[in-house]
Amino acid sequence: MNMTATLTRPGLAEIVSGVAEIVKRGLPGRETAFAVADMLRDNLPTLDILTDEERNGVPGSYLSFPLYTQEEFSVVAVVWQPGSETVIHDHLAWCAFGVLSGVEHETLYRDMGDHLVEIGRAANKPGEVSGFAPPGDIHMVRNTSDEIGVSLHVYGADVSATGSSVRRVYELPVR
Repeated sequence: MNMTATLTRPGLAEIVSGVAEIVKRGLPGRETAFAVADMLRDNLPTLDILTDEERNGVPGSYLSFPLYTQEEFSVVAVVWQPGSETVIHDHLAWCAFGVLSGVEHETLYRDMGDHLVEIGRAANKPGEVSGFAPPGDIHMVRNTSDEIGVSLHVYGADVSATGSSVRRVYELPVR
């Protein structure tokens, strides 16, 4: 990936340098996620971080755009069509995210061994930022708005090497 060209996206250079400074501290995952979320809250970019074509996404689904990757972290934009959703999953590492448009409705679960139990819900709106880290990060995300949603995610993993931030997909019944 040509990092010089990538860092010309509006606001991305500030995010990358801010995350790099936080990661250098060597904090535990949860503390890193919260520190990155705090930094994102002050530096959340506009929709201009993506091109018009990228902001269109793909009909009926969601699409991830890795904007910057390195061994310690990745910055990924996700474009969500109205009604699109993920499978129930967890992550390889900590994550912080900010919503630029749409509403990301997140349902949280606990693994009980033979089934999942819903333990919480959140409707994340434009401008809202959050962070989390495994364990305890089992969730499903859906764009519940009528508009195309865009969110910016920072993962504590190199998604260019792993192919995704997802560690495991859960197909257990929800009770």
